[in-house]
Amino acid sequence: MRRSTDRILTTHVGSLPRPDDLLEVNRAKVTGESFDERLYAQRLTAAVSGICRRQAALGVDIVNDGEFGKASIGAIDYGPWASYIWARLDGWGLGAPGRHSLLASRRDRAMFADFYREFDGTGFISSSSLVPRPRIVTGPITYRGLQAVRTDLDNLKAALAGLEVAEGFVTSIAPGSFSRQQDSFYKTDEEFQFALGEALRQEYKAIIDAGFVLQLDDPGLPGGWDAANPQPKIEDYRKTASLRVEALNHALRDLPIDRIRYHICWGSWHGPHVTDLPLRDIIDVMLKVRAGAYSIEAANVRHEHEWKVWRDVKLPDGKILIPGVVSHATNVIEHPELVADRIVSFANVVGRENVIAGTDCGLGGRIHAQLVWAKLQALVEGAAIATSALWS
Repeated sequence: MRRSTDRILTTHVGSLPRPDDLLEVNRAKVTGESFDERLYAQRLTAAVSGICRRQAALGVDIVNDGEFGKASIGAIDYGPWASYIWARLDGWGLGAPGRHSLLASRRDRAMFADFYREFDGTGFISSSSLVPRPRIVTGPITYRGLQAVRTDLDNLKAALAGLEVAEGFVTSIAPGSFSRQQDSFYKTDEEFQFALGEALRQEYKAIIDAGFVLQLDDPGLPGGWDAANPQPKIEDYRKTASLRVEALNHALRDLPIDRIRYHICWGSWHGPHVTDLPLRDIIDVMLKVRAGAYSIEAANVRHEHEWKVWRDVKLPDGKILIPGVVSHATNVIEHPELVADRIVSFANVVGRENVIAGTDCGLGGRIHAQLVWAKLQALVEGAAIATSALWS
């Protein structure tokens, strides 16, 4: 995994805006409608090539395929990072009729019920909750997605040929965030977690074996706190979170730590987030993940102050921190000077060579495509300003 040895490198969390022609076939794929597989493959390959060229032209150092192989149902869709995995797993079915949403139980929603009634009517969409019945685990979880992940890897490898970028990464869901789904087969949460990890390990290994950095998406690590109703004791929640990390580490056993980065955030919907779990309460659990880099939400107004936590918590030797310095939570484009200030704050605490500038969450599907590229431009410009300040 590349480090910021002579300048601040830049990256992002994963999702980027899908082109309209890809969205057209994506929606058919997600909803189960008939579609032309050959046309889909052609559009996917072309879209991945285009998105990689655009990242490189902008000056982003560590790039990906925009998560284009994870089908999205529209220009605004918060869910592909998680919903994609259902098609790559066996051992599940549909439960009783009635829409299912991971957001429904969140305490933030109860506290701001009037706001959320309006928010839900403004077009909030997630492919994770599109089906009219909840998905439930009905048998042993096994992985059947090798062909799908190989298609993603082949497309990214071809797209990066000849481009001047530092390296490529590919995202994959962590078992702890997937397992917030309903389970009716495994007897214990621990059994479920480890079974999931064992299945997902095949995807993790395929990504690393292809020569890419593996990014594990795990917003459930802090985000499960707000979804637990009633509010649990912090000690009990930390035990639950620790079990999920143990299962993830088991899945990552023997895989090279320096090819793995781990992402957490507090959810990408545009709500108040006042019931988010403070980073300080979960940071030591996060640092137990067997990864070489940690990507954290750090730019929005609910979490920006938490860079100060690193004054008291030492980043382990050899590890990299990827703080979000532009946010998906606002349409306002961050000024490059502000982006630079955020980068320098982290660099002054954990060391400049240990910082890669990133985003809070995936930008695609959360804000308008035009704003996505403006924010990434601010990210690149801010990293250049920070570089001048830190290496002067």
